Amino acid sequence: MSLEATADTLPAALEGQPIERVVRDGVEYVVLGTAHVSRASVEAVEELLARESFDAVAVELCPSRAQGMRDPDALKKMDLFQVIRQGKAGMVAASLVLSSFQKRLADQYGIQPGAEMKAAMDGAEQRGLPVWLVDRDVGTTLKRAWRSVGFWQRFGLMGGLLASVFEREEIEEKEIEKLKQGDMLESAFSEFASESQPLYRSLIGERDAYMAARLREEAALANFAAPRRVLVVIGAGHLKGLCELLRSQQEDPAATATELAQLPPKSRWPKWVAVGLVLAVFIAIGFAFHRNTSLGAQALRDWVLFTAGFSVLGAVIAGGHPLSILAAAIAGPIKPFRPGIPSGAISAMAEAWVRKPRVADFDTLRDDISHWSGWWKNRIARTLLNFFLVCLGTIVGEYTAGIHIFKSLL
Repeated sequence: MSLEATADTLPAALEGQPIERVVRDGVEYVVLGTAHVSRASVEAVEELLARESFDAVAVELCPSRAQGMRDPDALKKMDLFQVIRQGKAGMVAASLVLSSFQKRLADQYGIQPGAEMKAAMDGAEQRGLPVWLVDRDVGTTLKRAWRSVGFWQRFGLMGGLLASVFEREEIEEKEIEKLKQGDMLESAFSEFASESQPLYRSLIGERDAYMAARLREEAALANFAAPRRVLVVIGAGHLKGLCELLRSQQEDPAATATELAQLPPKSRWPKWVAVGLVLAVFIAIGFAFHRNTSLGAQALRDWVLFTAGFSVLGAVIAGGHPLSILAAAIAGPIKPFRPGIPSGAISAMAEAWVRKPRVADFDTLRDDISHWSGWWKNRIARTLLNFFLVCLGTIVGEYTAGIHIFKSLL
């Protein structure tokens, strides 16, 4: 059964909804563009499932996001100690900030973030249809976006991310619905791309190509069941690009998806700059000892005092436990002797060990981080804050110590 999109037959729930129909390799893809915190989007998903017959349902989710949506208590299973130890603190913090912003919008309208995706999965399961998770892993997307921009652009990216959380102005629901109009979307993305083409490519363009490839891949794998019609539920921002690529993409879908799921190599110059600075400082300290033992001792003392002092300052500002403050004081000066292990990680692990997160911290995490004070009230957020501020303090201490030592030699 197929629903003709005419003014006479189109039901109210689908009026004004951006829907594209693409036929590729014998499969018709009915692509619905949604707003992730819109009641109308949920109703549109339910209406399409009720009125049309589909052989599969695809959603703009990766396995981890789908699991989190199906299991609301998944966040409580997070091992904060392991997150820090494995160097994932930045990605976890960014994901929490994004989800907090989405939750703020959702709270205005009494609907859960991604409710239309959940409605699509639930509807598919009720009808015994397979669910295809076609989006790229959110961690991979964030890392590719982060590494796609320059050093200074990253500050703007972080600033915009934080501003989205702490902004208190309410967004009218009609403005969210307007985002589904194709001409507005195209205009908005054109402006976005002109400001940061690499960022647009990572967040939008690459995911369009990835999802198009995954849809083709799933259709090929499910050939034994002969899927003829697939409902695709995606964010409206991907509608135009995905449909174009679904029609024109010629590369092997599995190879395309694998390539886009890989992490680009890290930029090496920041690491070499940091290593060069530390080497220069220690050469200066050695030269100071060569000139005069007391001058060398003074230079070494300056290194310890400045790196330990600013690391401790970061832990204190984060409201760290005395043990995590002590860990910061020890970790700061010896950072050059343990490459790959940030001083903030040592202090934050001490914080997580002493002040283990409570169930209430997980329950209120997304709400707490939407307020400045919540970062200090919530034990999980405070541990992440400790990580970042101690790392920042150590860096400031290294540069300050270097400047002070070089001045003493002149």
